[in-house]
Order: sequence, then C-alpha cells, then structure tokens
Amino acid sequence: MGRRLAHHRFAGFYTSDLERAEQTAQLIGEATGSSQRFPEAWARWMEEPSWDVVPGGEGAVPFESRVNAELDWILARHEHGDVLVVTHGGVIQVALHRVVGRPNHGLFPFRIENASISVIEKRNGRFVVSGVNDTSHLEAGSE
Repeated sequence: MGRRLAHHRFAGFYTSDLERAEQTAQLIGEATGSSQRFPEAWARWMEEPSWDVVPGGEGAVPFESRVNAELDWILARHEHGDVLVVTHGGVIQVALHRVVGRPNHGLFPFRIENASISVIEKRNGRFVVSGVNDTSHLEAGSE
C-alpha cells in the first residue's frame, strides 16, 4: 500500500493511535472465540448482526455517532484535496453506509479486507462511493 500511495499528495492524513489499534487486536482475539465464550450473543449475532449484542461493546448507536462526529470534524477541516484515513473495518462500514443512506444495522453489506482501499469522493457537493475493498496493490508484482 505504501508503494501504491507513495506519490499521492494528501491534504490530510489520519490514523488510529497505537493504543486503539492494540485494543482492536485484542477485541479481534476475543471475537474469534466468541461462539464458545458467548453462545447466546453469538446466536443473536448470527440471526441479525448488531454491535448491540457484543458483550461489553460500545453499542451500534454510540459507535455510529462517534464515527460520524469524527468524519464531520475531518470534512470540516478539509474542504478541498484528498484525505487519507487509516482505520478499521467497522469505521469504514459506517462511512459507506452514510454515503449510500443506509442505516448502520444488521449484516455489513461491504466486504472490507485488511490493507484494502475504499474511496469516497465529493462530487458537486454530494458524496459518492468510487471504490470498495480494493486490494490490487497486494497482488504479486503490483506497484
């Protein structure tokens, strides 16, 4: 990804801090065993996915509100130019849902892989999704 973006100039660059990334890694470790540790919550998740069923989780509405507030802050700081945001799949899902006008509830409709690139553009005052889950830079021999 570094080689792919090396020659691109960004008006802003944002990322999760190290502690947050570490917490996410710990949550991923917990989530992988969640079907055994939290069978009732897992069954509810499989029936209708929702961050509200995650034991000890933030909940869908507070998470979406927090993400949207940060997106608003970033957008207010950068009226023009490209902005790079390195973040987690859940944040990307909220941003994509916002653009397409879909509530952030239930099964995530977008596949977001590690080190993938998703692009949201502002055109004529409106936001459009112009790319989701692009991993072409990970293919052998890609530059």
